[in-house]
Amino acid sequence: MNRDKADVRRAVFTPVDTRARVDAVVRRLADAIELGLLADGEQLPGETDLAAQLGVSTVTLREALMALRQQGLVTTRRGRGGGTFVTLPDGPTEERLRARLADWSTEELRDLADHWAAVSGAAARLAAQRTEPDDLQPLRRTLDELTDAAEPSARSRICSRFHVELAAAAQSARLTREEVAIQTEVGTLMCLILDDDGYLMEVTDRHRAVISAVQDGAGERARALAEQGVQASLTRLIGLRLRSAGGARGLRPEEGSHGQQSPTRERGGSRS
Repeated sequence: MNRDKADVRRAVFTPVDTRARVDAVVRRLADAIELGLLADGEQLPGETDLAAQLGVSTVTLREALMALRQQGLVTTRRGRGGGTFVTLPDGPTEERLRARLADWSTEELRDLADHWAAVSGAAARLAAQRTEPDDLQPLRRTLDELTDAAEPSARSRICSRFHVELAAAAQSARLTREEVAIQTEVGTLMCLILDDDGYLMEVTDRHRAVISAVQDGAGERARALAEQGVQASLTRLIGLRLRSAGGARGLRPEEGSHGQQSPTRERGGSRS
C-alpha cells in the first residue's frame, strides 16, 4: 500500500474522541464512506481489530455498526467470506442540495471558505516539503477519475477525496481529519457547481497545477494555488446561494439581500 493511501486510512482508523463514543464511531466511518475514502464493497477490518484501532470496546463498535447498517452505509454477511462491507450511498437530489445550501448564510459560506482555504493551503505547502514524486500517485489517479466522472455526485465525491489525499500527503493526521470534517460539511454541495463541464475543467486544471507545484517542492506556490481553488469554488456557491435566495425557501429572516445578518435579531434554527 502506498504511503499516501496509508496516511488517509490511518486518519480514518485512529482512536475516536472519548465522549459519546458510539456516535463518534458512526460519524467517523460514515464520513469516510460518504467521501469515498472507504471504497464501495470494501471489507472493513474484523470487529476486534477495528475496535482496537478506533480505541473503543467491541460492544461500542457493534452498536456503531448497527447504526451504520440502519443508514444503509454498511452491510454484514455471515458465514465463510463474511464480514462487514461498505455500501456507497447514492448522491442526494438537487432539491435536497439546494435546500441544504439555503441553510447557509453567505456570511457562513465566506467564513467556511476562509477556514477551508487555510487548511488546504497549509496541507499543500507541507506536502511540497515532505513528499517524494512517487507519493503523488494517489492524487494523480484521483485527478484522472475526476476528469472522467460524468455524474455531479461522483465528481463531488472524487473532488472531496482529492482534498483529503492532499492533506494526507502533508503527513499530518490532524490536517487530514480537519479536511475530512470540512468535506462532510461542503463536499456534497459541490454537486451544484460540478454539473458544469466547463467548471469541471477549471477545477481539474487547478488540481493539476497543485500537484505540479507539490512535485516541484514549491511550497508557497502550492499553498497559493490550493487557496485560490477553494476560494473559487466557494465564490460560485455563494453566487448560487444569492441567486436562489428569492426561491421557495427565501432569505433567512435575519438576512438582507447581501447575506448580512441583521444586528437587531438573534439567529435561530440550525444547519441540517
